[in-house]
Amino acid sequence: MVRFSNNLIGFLNILTLLLSIPILSGGIWLGRRASTDCEKFLQAPIIAIGVFLLLVSIVGIVGACCRNSCLLWIYLLVMFILIILLFCFTIFAFVVTNKGAGDAVSGRGFKEYRLGDYSNWLQKRMENSKNWRRIRSCIQDSEVCQSLQNNETLSQFVNNNLSPIQSGCCKPPTACNFTYVNETYWDKPAGFTSSDIQDCNTWNNDQSTLCYDCQSCKAGVLANIKRDWKKVAIVNIIFLIFLIIVYSIGCCAFRNNRRDNSYQGYNKAYP
Repeated sequence: MVRFSNNLIGFLNILTLLLSIPILSGGIWLGRRASTDCEKFLQAPIIAIGVFLLLVSIVGIVGACCRNSCLLWIYLLVMFILIILLFCFTIFAFVVTNKGAGDAVSGRGFKEYRLGDYSNWLQKRMENSKNWRRIRSCIQDSEVCQSLQNNETLSQFVNNNLSPIQSGCCKPPTACNFTYVNETYWDKPAGFTSSDIQDCNTWNNDQSTLCYDCQSCKAGVLANIKRDWKKVAIVNIIFLIFLIIVYSIGCCAFRNNRRDNSYQGYNKAYP
């Protein structure tokens, strides 16, 4: 008789199999229509996740429902490795995002961000030209700076609650003392002095450039990453608990398989 744990593992893996189909289809669809570095960057991990879920689900279904101890052992091994990797990533996410926070600016409704405030590991990822080219492409594709163009006065603009990316990428740092024309157009005064001289020189009123290559833009991206990774880490903890429960059920199913196979072998040996 097929045990309850086998049926439960089979049912959970059928759900995972069904989930993998739209994920894999979405990755393939994105690959066919990808025209920017941002879309191409997203394609590979989506397809990889879809294929992984598909293969693991099939192994789990066959191993549990057909009582194949070998396949179920492979399934449990993959699950165990996944639990370890997820646990390590969760700890890593909390560690690397522990540093870094926006600086409040007097008379401004938004914060400004500095790349040096974040962990060295995150800084190196941002400083990598290949990584930044892809991230920069994503920022441009999202038109996050164009969304600011509301023809506001300076007093209205400085009271806005800008996102970290809008604050770092769509305007020059406040320390540059540039003259406000509109949300994404600022005049450089002749002979300006600034403690943030690198970003001041990097700023360009060309709408395809702005401050996309500024250190403040990279810091704004890291501020977003820090916020998102904190959320992901919390979700990972919940998912980790779920995986441990599934792994425990899988262990019961594996034990049942071995017991049933031993019992059948005993009956064949002693008719």
